[in-house]
Amino acid sequence: MVSDKLAVIVLAAGLGTRMRSALPKVMHPLAGRPMIRHLMDTVALLHPDRVVAVIGPGMESLAATVAPWKTVVQSERLGTGHAVMQARKHLAGFDGDILVLYGDTPLIGGATLERMLAERRGPRDPAVVVLGFRPTDAGEYGRLVVGAEGLKAIVEHRDASPEQRLIPLCNSGVLAMDGKRLWGLVDRLGNDNAKGEYYLTDLVALARGDGACCTHVEGEPQELLGINSRAELAVAEAVVQKRLRDAALAGGATLIAPETVWFSWDTRLGRDVVVWPQVVFGPGVTIGDNVTIKGFCHFEGCTVAAGCELGPFARLRPEAEIGEGVHIGNFVEIKKSTVEAGAKVNHLSYVGDARVGAGANVGAGTITCNYDGFNKSITDIGEGAFIGSNTSLVAPVKVGDGAIIGAGSVITKDVGAGSLAVARGTQMELQGWAERFRRGKAAEKTTGED
Repeated sequence: MVSDKLAVIVLAAGLGTRMRSALPKVMHPLAGRPMIRHLMDTVALLHPDRVVAVIGPGMESLAATVAPWKTVVQSERLGTGHAVMQARKHLAGFDGDILVLYGDTPLIGGATLERMLAERRGPRDPAVVVLGFRPTDAGEYGRLVVGAEGLKAIVEHRDASPEQRLIPLCNSGVLAMDGKRLWGLVDRLGNDNAKGEYYLTDLVALARGDGACCTHVEGEPQELLGINSRAELAVAEAVVQKRLRDAALAGGATLIAPETVWFSWDTRLGRDVVVWPQVVFGPGVTIGDNVTIKGFCHFEGCTVAAGCELGPFARLRPEAEIGEGVHIGNFVEIKKSTVEAGAKVNHLSYVGDARVGAGANVGAGTITCNYDGFNKSITDIGEGAFIGSNTSLVAPVKVGDGAIIGAGSVITKDVGAGSLAVARGTQMELQGWAERFRRGKAAEKTTGED
């Protein structure tokens, strides 16, 4: 019987020296989350029975990121074969299929992995299935030599003949193997090579030497981009962003200049959302239907209900909850606050640690003074309240429903519902003072010149 059990080994111990970073290579972000998470989420779609990530020493943050899957530390980096050997203790007694993936190749698709497993479980019963691809520039990739009998060999570029170097089909390194045969092959891997390392690619020759069949499946070059440098990270980011933009457009959103909009992996846009140029969606953003987002906005960790108009130059920070039909205007920042249905915060304002009630109007230049240097406090603005321009609301403070705050006020005490509150210096007028002032200054200047 063909087993449908699956284990996955993810090789993620690489230092990524070309990244020039203290961060483990596979922890560098794509679309707002570590690249390894992209791969692990794809792996989860296969419903594997076991997953083991092979990591390097001191990579505790990586171990936490891939949890609850198992991790094992590869203390010495002696090649891909050696890395697979480290996972053996977590796969004891496992006789299903085993996929070997790479943490720095995060764009591989679930459909491609399913095709590999279908081939592994097919009538040819191959011991090893290799994922090949045809890059535009084959460069120094290893080549797959295939024939009627299947995959005949993997030839490294440095060992390939001139004719073999013309082969367009290249080795990605991704493998699907029969778990019943894997460890018997791995035990025979040698390190008699220039680097003194154990290579997984040698499994093909060992399996064929045993008379077993080996085959291959082809994937798309784009999904097999390996990330070893900041430049390659940028290329992968562009691929991910293109995928996310295409998904947003297909889902019913309008992106006026798609190439200028930056998405996070979990951005959710409703139908008939219109996004103007130069908008950034950080992690954790959900936008409802019929929302217009004008240019140069930056959102992160926030929720926007249907029918809102936002921006330009609006910033929504984590835990901002924007209700239906709200207007958030230019140079407005909302942080950890609820702005209820129909409210307006249209100009040059900061609202933090606050509630803005339904239908309230917050005038230009208003700020909630939420921090006293030690603690954050709450501002509560009632339904239908009107906050005059250039008002400072010193938290903790409550403005009742329907209250009006005069422009330029500094409000330090609660304001009752329906009340008018004005807290500013009394206006004084001295008639004729301006003209006398000018004459005096002119006289001083004339005297000084003499």
